[in-house]
Amino acid sequence: MAVEEEGLRVFQSVKIKIGEAKNIPPYPGPNKMRDCYCTVNLDQEEVFRTKTIEKSLCPFYGEDFYCEIPRSFRHLSFYIFDRDVFRRDSSIGKVAVKKEDLQKYHGKDNWFPLQPVCADSEVQGKVHLELRLSEVITDSGVVCHKLATRVLECQDLPIVNGQCDPYAAVSLLGPSRSEAKKTKVKRKTNNPQFDEVFFFEVTKPLSYTKRHFDVEEDDVDKLALKVDLWNASNLKFGDEFLGEVRVQLKVLGQSGVHDAWYFLQPRDNGHKSVKADELGSLRLNIVYTEDHVFLTEHYNPLRDLLLQSAHVEVSEVTAKPVSASAAHILGEACREKQEAAVPLVRLFLHYGKIVPFLSAIAHAEINRTQDPNTIFRGNSLTSKCIDETMKLAGMHYLRVTLKPIIDEICADHKPCEIDPVKLKESENLDTNRENLRQYVDRIFSAITSSGVSCPTVMCDIFFSLRESAASRFQVDPDVRYTAVSSFIFLRFFAPAILSPSLFHLRPHHPDPCTSRTLTLISKTIQTLGSLAKSKSANFKESYMAAFYDYFNEQKYADAVKNFLDLISSSARWDQKSIETPIMLKEGFMIKRAQGRNRFGLKNFKKRWFRLTNHEFTYHKTKGEGALCSIPIENILAVERLEEESFKMKNMFQVIQPERALYIQANNCVEARDWIDILTKVSQCNRKRLSTFHPSAFLNGHWLCCKLSADAAPGCTPCTGGLPANIQLDVDGDRETERIYSLYSTYMSKLVKMQEACGSKSVYDGPEQEEYSTFVIDDPQETYKTLRLVISAVQTLEQQHTQYKRDKFRKTKYGSQEHPIGDQSFQCYIRQQSESSTYSI
Repeated sequence: MAVEEEGLRVFQSVKIKIGEAKNIPPYPGPNKMRDCYCTVNLDQEEVFRTKTIEKSLCPFYGEDFYCEIPRSFRHLSFYIFDRDVFRRDSSIGKVAVKKEDLQKYHGKDNWFPLQPVCADSEVQGKVHLELRLSEVITDSGVVCHKLATRVLECQDLPIVNGQCDPYAAVSLLGPSRSEAKKTKVKRKTNNPQFDEVFFFEVTKPLSYTKRHFDVEEDDVDKLALKVDLWNASNLKFGDEFLGEVRVQLKVLGQSGVHDAWYFLQPRDNGHKSVKADELGSLRLNIVYTEDHVFLTEHYNPLRDLLLQSAHVEVSEVTAKPVSASAAHILGEACREKQEAAVPLVRLFLHYGKIVPFLSAIAHAEINRTQDPNTIFRGNSLTSKCIDETMKLAGMHYLRVTLKPIIDEICADHKPCEIDPVKLKESENLDTNRENLRQYVDRIFSAITSSGVSCPTVMCDIFFSLRESAASRFQVDPDVRYTAVSSFIFLRFFAPAILSPSLFHLRPHHPDPCTSRTLTLISKTIQTLGSLAKSKSANFKESYMAAFYDYFNEQKYADAVKNFLDLISSSARWDQKSIETPIMLKEGFMIKRAQGRNRFGLKNFKKRWFRLTNHEFTYHKTKGEGALCSIPIENILAVERLEEESFKMKNMFQVIQPERALYIQANNCVEARDWIDILTKVSQCNRKRLSTFHPSAFLNGHWLCCKLSADAAPGCTPCTGGLPANIQLDVDGDRETERIYSLYSTYMSKLVKMQEACGSKSVYDGPEQEEYSTFVIDDPQETYKTLRLVISAVQTLEQQHTQYKRDKFRKTKYGSQEHPIGDQSFQCYIRQQSESSTYSI
């Protein structure tokens, strides 16, 4: 979800690797050990939670989390909690990274010391204040000056223990000032509208002969207004602090008026500082990305240049080589091939050109390979691009093929250790071997019988790989199989079995025992798929070689070849309608009763929701029968529900022919994910609505448009506009912007490539060492493409610079978009001021 600005869309995303914690302080009891989990929070809103690692003071999590961030935020925070069975889980410490500091840690493993969690520092949100200094004539005819403080509203206050009933306390601070006045409590909202005015006497009564404010500057400097936000709690511990703002009255200036938004700040109550590592530390790898995307026409020159990379004729000797294309040049320039592969694959998939592009770069790589046994073994642009394509296009194929068995393995906890050294005393080696053999057999059978479900785009790519490899290495009859198996087994199925959480087959990384079982299965499946001549020689461990004897029968090799023949067949079939329902998403949410029972209470209940490509259902709990089933064809629209409807955040509505189902997700990220996937899966419904009601129908009328008929047509256009393909949701402009950012980052490499092209063209001798890393088959064509790329990148760079300058001139510090206290905006102002000074 993008934040819309004038002529620009801003996308935020974050990818996090939560590694491990170390030196957690021991539990104050005889046991000492703790059961710890880690949460990821946008300010105070939890968006992800790891599994709990039991009985450890150095818990290893090894979990990855990615999300699109649908709102503004100030801190990305990580909390370590100690699970308590009988009481509320206790917080051990936190890591809070300011938004403006995220780039400091971009893409690197960093150890962060845990800081104490203090209620006075757990703040978020902003408040709108209006201050006015005015003359007041008293009954005796003299003048005094009073400060009128208007508390208008707050936004994005934190929800404390599931509720938010905020009020504001306003006081004037100074040498002898201590007045405090409170607003009314606003129930069940974290965006309260107060609109209350409080008056404070600022100066002593003065003679009316003085026409101007006779407030001495020194006195004003000593005065400040303090606004505290509190959550009215029913608990015996008292109200919870939500944040404060202090405004020095000198901001009133000559006009005596000040109107601005402020970010709420923590308060300092003199808590003692914590020594480094006193609470332990947490290893994190954070990649935060912010894409500023212009309108489509700005990207036409660069996008057209990139898409031409797919038009290379691999069969013609005289054709322009793919190494001279814009996409291949990007791969050469980037430090990591993965950086280039992700946006390139998404762009080519979006425009339906992924197969010709991958065919061209794969054909070129195969022609550079001398030994068929090393085909696609390196981390080249080709292998990274095909990996990324399989992840995107094959995710649902992976789910339907592997998820049921992976779930069973994780639930059963059967012992499968076959290394005699690691065997536990209570375990039997033969029993473990049999358990492992059964698992391998079932997964092997599931894979080799799934050929008909393999996505068409993957089959087309595999066909191209097989043909290119067979043509290049005609004396090796097996190369047409190994070229395909090196991807489908080595880079797709085996990694998914090894790390199911990375492929969204499991919510968390499995426990150590299950992880070991999956490692042994993955090794065996990888070897079965490799079709190596001597299978036992593939294993360094003697126990694995002995175990593999179970699978030395010819039927396994035949099954692999039949499967590879099927998925790399030249026959093109349309996208197959899979009869088996594919589970797309599931989880607990809160739903409001739909009113199917005329006299039933329309209350809110927690339910287990499950979405497949056939239906959307909810259940009392996971594993039980469905309480309600909504066929996908009955979903007419999926839209957000305004918070004021039920005073609840993160709500959305699934609109059906007769009623709407109102649902509350756990956080803003989950709400966005559910809306996106439900919209995608129902996009092709013929009766989809064009308008909807953004608020609920309550007390006999729609809250949004006040119409009294519950069947009244919607008053707001549906958002819609998403692609029908549930496997992929790509924004072509956003991917082109990301590619532009990469070109811009590695501009010095592009210039060096230009120099290398000149060097190759002029000198027919040995290459200079600094140019030897570049693959340049045709220096003249490569130079032409580089010149066009650099020109397109420089044009976009100028447009970004101009946009920033225009925004800098228009933006007001203290506006709703950039409240006072917005440190990231202050950094932006400093950068713009410096660049303006430099340009002058």
